Amino acid sequence: MKIVIIGAGVSGSAIARELARCEADICVLEKEEDVCCGTSKANSAIAHAGFDAVPGSLMARLNVEGSQGMEALSRELDFPFQQIGSLVVCTDPDRAAKLYDLKEQGEKNGVKDLRVIEQGELRAMEPHISENAVAALYAPTGGIVCPFELNIALAENAVQNGVRFFFGQRVQAIQKHFSREAGRNETCAYTVLTDKGAFEADIVINAAGVFAAEIHNMVSEEKLRIIPRKGEYYLLDKSAGNHVTHTIFMLPGVMGKGVLVTPTVHGNLLVGPTAHDIDDKEGTDVTADGLAEVAEKASLTVRDIPFRSAITSFAGLRAHEAGHEFRIGELEESPGFIDCLGIESPGLTASPAIGRYVAALVRERWGLKEKSDFRPERKGITRPDRMTIEERNALIRKNPAYGNMICRCEMISEGEILEAIRRPIPARSLDGIKRRTRAGMGRCQAGFCSPRVMEILAREVPDLDLFRVTKNGPGSELVAGVNKDAW
Repeated sequence: MKIVIIGAGVSGSAIARELARCEADICVLEKEEDVCCGTSKANSAIAHAGFDAVPGSLMARLNVEGSQGMEALSRELDFPFQQIGSLVVCTDPDRAAKLYDLKEQGEKNGVKDLRVIEQGELRAMEPHISENAVAALYAPTGGIVCPFELNIALAENAVQNGVRFFFGQRVQAIQKHFSREAGRNETCAYTVLTDKGAFEADIVINAAGVFAAEIHNMVSEEKLRIIPRKGEYYLLDKSAGNHVTHTIFMLPGVMGKGVLVTPTVHGNLLVGPTAHDIDDKEGTDVTADGLAEVAEKASLTVRDIPFRSAITSFAGLRAHEAGHEFRIGELEESPGFIDCLGIESPGLTASPAIGRYVAALVRERWGLKEKSDFRPERKGITRPDRMTIEERNALIRKNPAYGNMICRCEMISEGEILEAIRRPIPARSLDGIKRRTRAGMGRCQAGFCSPRVMEILAREVPDLDLFRVTKNGPGSELVAGVNKDAW
């Protein structure tokens, strides 16, 4: 059985990992140069508790399942996760009853330990909460996660169990080949055509994020549309990381959960996003108006946010579908083609459950057998900063590269960068190194470490020199030329 998964974001990688438990020939096609380059890369990094989605929806079910299993998965795959809890803050006394509606909705979804807290307890929990805050819904099961490390961990474990990833493969067309076997219904095989070649498949799984409707429309008469919903963010320095200790939400509106303020698992403070529907599926530019909106709305729930400590800003796109529901299932007119479409927030939280859901569908529909040698554990890159002084010194004596600091802001060593280059899915660009190690994510935003990381990539990667080192794949080369030809 040949299975092709389109998209190496968090959903596609989760599906690949779960299907790797089965006896099948599985590959993942990704148009970018690495995993986690689209929606999965730029989001709020939140593990949502699950009180927002409509009760009975697939979104609600998979959100809660993903939330409840995130801590165990983080131990199994070695990525950072913290269950810090979340607060949905009401600043209008006339809307306070909405908190109880949200609590009831969350309880129907299976969210545990929800409660509405009054002003005094809220201020004790969060001293920087707005003076206008009157009450909040407290969800202790809410958490924060590193989206890069979750995505990479799922993908690497899939590779460890036999899945192949092909990068720089933009899908241009999908051909259907119908057949009818004796005693069976009509079946279908597929040829997935990319700008680099062709891939044969018995099953195609569409996990292409904001491009998923385009992939769907290649094989279906029902034409769908994904609306890119743009969100802009501020990321603040670690000096601001303790400004709040929970994820602070506004009461939800028609465009989603509003602007949030949250610590990150790495100690920064994240503020955003906006929510504006656009046409450009690659429109991740940051605007002055967008950032002004973030600052204005965030200040409605949290006071004295130190925006002067901002070290960067960024924008991401959510794959919004008009029904605001996960569309996951096999197409009736295209047997063997499975959509995983409309995976917007809480898609990051739900991704492990999405992987299990799609894998169960495939196993039951095609009777795939489970492997006896599947390995569910994965070990991440060595982290000297999590070691004791004695452990770190022993590591450096064994391998001096771990004592050579390349990124001073985040204290990332040459040893960690070398590991990133030699992983099951190897880093081949500055952004690839950054996602795996955080080199370049600190206060100076790669101003110091970029040339040193480039030198390591050029030295360690076969057929790569400084002229071909990129920020994020072909077309983003960093060296323009030589200014001292004599040398």
